[in-house]
Amino acid sequence: MAFGPEAVTCGEAMLLMLAEPGVPLERATHFRRAVAGAESNVAAGLARLGHPARWLGRVGADPAGDAVLRELRADGVDVSYAVRDPEAPTGLLLRDSHPQRAIDAQYYRTGSAGSRLTPAQIVPEALHGARLVHVSGITPMLSRSAAEATHRLIEVARQAGAAVSLDPSVRENLGGDHAWIRTVGPLLREADLVVAGEDELELLLGGGADEGAKALLELGRAGTVVVKRRDHSATAVSREGTWRHEPFAVQVADPVGAGDAFAGGWLSAWLRGAPPERALAEAACVAALAVQAPADTDGLPTAALRDRTLAMFGGGGAHRPG
Repeated sequence: MAFGPEAVTCGEAMLLMLAEPGVPLERATHFRRAVAGAESNVAAGLARLGHPARWLGRVGADPAGDAVLRELRADGVDVSYAVRDPEAPTGLLLRDSHPQRAIDAQYYRTGSAGSRLTPAQIVPEALHGARLVHVSGITPMLSRSAAEATHRLIEVARQAGAAVSLDPSVRENLGGDHAWIRTVGPLLREADLVVAGEDELELLLGGGADEGAKALLELGRAGTVVVKRRDHSATAVSREGTWRHEPFAVQVADPVGAGDAFAGGWLSAWLRGAPPERALAEAACVAALAVQAPADTDGLPTAALRDRTLAMFGGGGAHRPG
């Protein structure tokens, strides 16, 4: 990447051990290895869609860390600024996969290398030339130093002239409601682009999601807020208007990773200057492809596959609510 990345993501990447399809975690005997992590998923998604992408984070100086970095490189993600931690292990996620029951996910991330992210790791050179910097709410919830690193990331992004994208990605296992409101709520007002679930905006901002989105446009830095609805539709809200897109009907194999896929699809469209209705259609398409395959990133498409699939779906589907 001689000219630097177009997009930079920063956060946790873990080794994922995924149980054989349909078998409860406690009964599974066969597992396959993959990579999991909100920001690394988005980086992989953007890279497959043709955008030079870089991932910042920490992994252990261990075989799991080797596997994580190798998989990200294979997807075309630049990991040249990733840190190998000789004193902490790479985080591990064990989970099962089933489209019609709750997923059992067991995280082994306490004291992991990813949780030891520090502000010192966020150097201006890593963001040189980037137009977009993406982070999730998971990262600042991992530890105090990771929260400080997230604030440093936003500061350096501003200095670099890059837009900041935030997906809250609320996970109950990382803290209670008050911890999320205190740690991630303020970050929403620092983001230029917000991609959030309806329930996440209600939690972090109070009141309804639509009111929260409008408040971010009026009181924060956001130019666009994308709301992922409980019914799996999505709405994009900006000062120019509101657009809504219904979900594409597909056969779900593994629902985990849909949100990261959606974010990657939306951000790809934003980077290319696509209008909101097209961006929503692409995001929904990328998410629909992702959930038809196991693991977090197996189904992430190339740009050509995205466009072929959109044509098969009938094009767009986004509209301005009447």
